[in-house]
Amino acid sequence: MKTLAPGLQAHLDTGATTLAWCWKITRADGVVLGFTDHDRPLAFAGTSFEPESGFTASEIRAGAELSVDAQDAEGALTSERITEADILDGRWDNAVVEVWRVNWEAPAQRVLMRRGNIGRIRRGKVAFVAEVRSLSHYLNQPVGRTYQYYCDAALGDARCGIDLDGAAYSASGIVAETLGDRGFTVTGALASFAPGWFDLGTLHWTSGANAGRRAEVASHSAGEPARITLIEPPVHPMAPGDGFSIRAGCDKRFATCRDRFANAMNFRGFPSMPGDDLVVRYPNRGDANSGRPLVRVDGGNT
Repeated sequence: MKTLAPGLQAHLDTGATTLAWCWKITRADGVVLGFTDHDRPLAFAGTSFEPESGFTASEIRAGAELSVDAQDAEGALTSERITEADILDGRWDNAVVEVWRVNWEAPAQRVLMRRGNIGRIRRGKVAFVAEVRSLSHYLNQPVGRTYQYYCDAALGDARCGIDLDGAAYSASGIVAETLGDRGFTVTGALASFAPGWFDLGTLHWTSGANAGRRAEVASHSAGEPARITLIEPPVHPMAPGDGFSIRAGCDKRFATCRDRFANAMNFRGFPSMPGDDLVVRYPNRGDANSGRPLVRVDGGNT
């Protein structure tokens, strides 16, 4: 049950109301946008709410249990601030949404109806449907570390300790020739790196139509010219002359951490933990349990 401000309660008690819905969206990149189903702009709390944005809200599905409540916000791509490129680029993913009920004649009379995050976005040719999840969806997210074979640190973070800005792990280049919608060649810039050095790494576009956007690298082949293949096509088509910077990647295995990065002491996984094959394992002739360590960090055999 919500407690309404005296002014809004008095307005509702008149029986003839002037109410509108307002949506305030705060994206992960810090951009704040406002939309309303009213026919003229509204403003409050430092945010301007754009009228006739094409948003249409569904009913709110809510319950007393801990399941995730949801509401759909459906609309056409009519606002200049909602672009298909930004949706494809993930800039709206997990954005914070506030849904307000506002007296449009006196915007100071308002109540926050719900707060959540944008979940799955379904797109059509001229419209989109964004799922607005309640805050209880955070209860479904894992907290803490997972006991697993692979490393759970992100390459280059504080737990990993690798400086990805160093010359040994990063490079810059320019697209020489595009190969389909996900691949391209680059001459010179990557010639000194071994094949696969940038597999599963990250690429940041520094110029061209995709400037400022980030992409994940699927594979890197050495040679002259070197070839880069991305996991997904960029939002905008690539073109010769586009500039980029690229950082090394990691497959989270202990051998890679030890041999490629010489960083075994910071490995954040459990490489000697038993796998699913333990239940079908049987002894071989010559096997002996000597009690010696199963993993060495000095380059020896595991």
